Amino acid sequence: MSFPHSSLNAHKPAHLIQKLRVALRGDPLLNSPRFNKGTAFSPRERKALGLHGRLPYRENTLEHQCERAYEQLQARDTAIRKNTFLQSLRDQNWTLYFALLQRHLKELVPVIYTPTQGDAIASYSHLFRKPDGLFLTFKEIDRMEEEFLEQTRGKEIDLVVCTDAEAILGIGDQGVGGIGISTAKSAMYTLIGGLDPSKTLAVMLDVGTNNEQLLNDPLYVGWPHRRVTGEDYDKFVDKFVQLVRKYYPHSLLHFEDFGVNNAYRLLHKYRETHAAFNDDILTFVRFNTSQGTGAVTLACIMAAIGVSSRSSAASTGKTQGSRLSDQRYVIFGAGSAGMGIAVQVRDAMVTADGISRKEANRRFWLIDREGLLYDHTGEEVKHNQEWTGAKAEFVRPFEEGWGKSAQSGSVGLLETVKKVKPTVLIGCSTAAGAFTEEVVKAMDQGLTNGEKPIIMPLSNPSRLVEAQPVDIMKWTEGRALVATGSPFGTVEMKVGGKDKSFRIAECNNALIYPGLGFGAILAQSRKVTDSMLIAGAQRLARLSPAIEAAPSKDALAKSSDAVYEYNGEALLPDFAAAPQVNYEIGVAVAQQAVVEGTASSDWLKRSGSADDLADSEVRDMMLDEVRERAERKVWVPVYAEYEYDPNGVSD
Repeated sequence: MSFPHSSLNAHKPAHLIQKLRVALRGDPLLNSPRFNKGTAFSPRERKALGLHGRLPYRENTLEHQCERAYEQLQARDTAIRKNTFLQSLRDQNWTLYFALLQRHLKELVPVIYTPTQGDAIASYSHLFRKPDGLFLTFKEIDRMEEEFLEQTRGKEIDLVVCTDAEAILGIGDQGVGGIGISTAKSAMYTLIGGLDPSKTLAVMLDVGTNNEQLLNDPLYVGWPHRRVTGEDYDKFVDKFVQLVRKYYPHSLLHFEDFGVNNAYRLLHKYRETHAAFNDDILTFVRFNTSQGTGAVTLACIMAAIGVSSRSSAASTGKTQGSRLSDQRYVIFGAGSAGMGIAVQVRDAMVTADGISRKEANRRFWLIDREGLLYDHTGEEVKHNQEWTGAKAEFVRPFEEGWGKSAQSGSVGLLETVKKVKPTVLIGCSTAAGAFTEEVVKAMDQGLTNGEKPIIMPLSNPSRLVEAQPVDIMKWTEGRALVATGSPFGTVEMKVGGKDKSFRIAECNNALIYPGLGFGAILAQSRKVTDSMLIAGAQRLARLSPAIEAAPSKDALAKSSDAVYEYNGEALLPDFAAAPQVNYEIGVAVAQQAVVEGTASSDWLKRSGSADDLADSEVRDMMLDEVRERAERKVWVPVYAEYEYDPNGVSD
């Protein structure tokens, strides 16, 4: 499935962009960012809506407006000035803002989101001009419901993004400036996930700050008090969550940049009662909370396995190693990121491949700064305080005899790779250069059935990556399948005397989390389940350029002389196609919710019982309806035609 630039909004048929009846005229209309078209109002609209004399004569298209806005943007010479310009544009005209971002997606997302938005958040009180979002302050907890309703009364809300700003974008506690991450994340859901910006709510839960610089700043606009913790904190957050549940029970509640302890705790607390989400946490909680970073890694692994198994089938004549549970995973870096990926892939194995949790755990070898996680004594798992919870499940047993040859008892990466012969090697260590030539060659040489080594140095930023993609490709003579956590572009090299280009996939969670959110909202699902997440990851894997370019497994199996050669296609779609990709993911997630019965009662009434859905015609009809509803639901940045109606929409 290709997504050409000329079809930016192909997933929204033109006939579904309906005429809009608006109750605003004149200056109130021009001052509404939701409805303002600026110079794009037609002569008929200008007359009907009282705009003659308020606009220059000539009508412009949205494309002309984007061209003008981009010229103005380019005149700003720093990223923070570009960020400020774009914030101003959003305050004036939502459609133009998102249309401009859509046309320059890869260039401008880093300006409106990380890393530049972090600088804007850090300077929030000094850059402050106009409030945006809902500010709920601990000191005013008694007025919380009144303030919540004042902002939301009469509105449809699909998405609520909230933060307490304790852990903003790697720069820590930023107090009330954290509203900037809620608004930026909401914008990403609209830009890439297709959510209507009028149905999103950005929330700042101001519980104080421990940032001394902010506390001592006379210009700080938040509550100048040290952070509330413990029972008082929990009561404040719970009151907010209960308001969301009471007034918007089918909305998606996204927790963003909470401190890690509170983030895990809150998600565990609310995951069974509301569709809650955090795209940064990598799953010590199960996918009822749908973590985006691990999800895109899972999709990338699925795509890589598809390529590797086809390569093996073409070279040996046998289809092997095609399931998640057929692989051997070495994960270098057993901190929160590495553990999260291990848990995520393990849970996907259990759900997709039907094996036990214990059996799935045996597919992993995790290495931290002390070496391989293994039981030295036969009793250590019970007594080692660092081996708690999820980590304890992945400790290799004493009976395997690890460490006998190691003088210190520590087993390093190279020894592990030589003994395990992994098919998948993942780096989350921030140990630059840890995947040495010896390690990579040992992995490559350990695969003897035509498989390709799947190597994913995911550490960020790029200077901390475990190996440079160009080196991995050189050391494996072009056999490796590589994905990274930062953008690396293309590796050009000769393989077997031929010039080849290998496009390195970036495991960017924005390729999947907006789609997971869109799907959950479309289905009005009560929670986001493991199987919904796997459905989204499988859809993303199928959209992999490498999979799309490969022959089907059936074709390889049926033909004894079938030839397949991997030609360097990326394992994941390019980020420029993220809106279209996430739309497809959203459809897949919603379809799974309908099939498994976690969609809203409205869907379940229409789909009938499980026996009804077992009927292929009924099932196909419902899956088609999901796509039809998705086409109606998805928001795209194009102008609708307006008519004046005093009883029409005004906010």
